[in-house]
Amino acid sequence: MPRTFVFVDLSSFTDYTAVHGDDAAGRILANFRSLVREVSSEHGVRIAKWLGDGAMIVAIDRESAIAAALEMEDRATQACAPLSLRAGIATGLALLFEGDDYIGSAVNLAARLCDLAGPFEVLIPADQADDLPDGVIAIPHGTLALKGFGEPVEVAELSGRVTAARHDTEELWTRNPFVV
Repeated sequence: MPRTFVFVDLSSFTDYTAVHGDDAAGRILANFRSLVREVSSEHGVRIAKWLGDGAMIVAIDRESAIAAALEMEDRATQACAPLSLRAGIATGLALLFEGDDYIGSAVNLAARLCDLAGPFEVLIPADQADDLPDGVIAIPHGTLALKGFGEPVEVAELSGRVTAARHDTEELWTRNPFVV
């Protein structure tokens, strides 16, 4: 079954650490990780692993992954200031290797897109930028040569915010069992 992979990373974290010190960097990193945990939980995506000042996220539902990435990028503008978040997203088949790590082209593609994203950018392969959730648009970003990929990849930048309600407030667990 295809999975959607999201890599998020704080831009200029190493430079910030060098200028402001480990304590200041640690505070931003704590804010970043708290933000990623919170948004991941809200959107039903899983943090597959932490990567220093970044994270790898995996989702079964592509819309949830896109919504989470865009919301992380939005919330990080305050929670991680003066640093910014960047992200790469790709969907495809992958192998869960030895039960704790994903490998495959989609994983590599998402990671490479994150590496090349600028501050506040959420990049996705252009051929995966169709049928986006309501409220999200894809802006052509150009063709990028990605390490490990033989051919350049046409890329789009995602912008906006998912507007469709994702959670059914009429679920049984939200109802008072004593009201008829």
